[in-house]
Amino acid sequence: MEYAFDHENLDVYRLALEVARACPSLRIATGRSRGRDAGRNHYRIAAGSAAEACAALDLVGTPEGLALQPKLRRVGAMLRGLVR
Repeated sequence: MEYAFDHENLDVYRLALEVARACPSLRIATGRSRGRDAGRNHYRIAAGSAAEACAALDLVGTPEGLALQPKLRRVGAMLRGLVR
């Protein structure tokens, strides 16, 4: 059986990869690797990155980008849940 990192099993990580290949995803992986308490700050930063990506898609205004915004909002909500 192949080894998997903890973050690879998170639904929020997989969804973040789908909508924003860089910003939120890397912070989710870092936060998960540091354990629950130490990772909370990384989850907060990732939520901020998701909000920034959503705002950038507002500026771009393409139909494809706007269609990704609900998924980014879901990523943000999931990350806020991980902070609690």
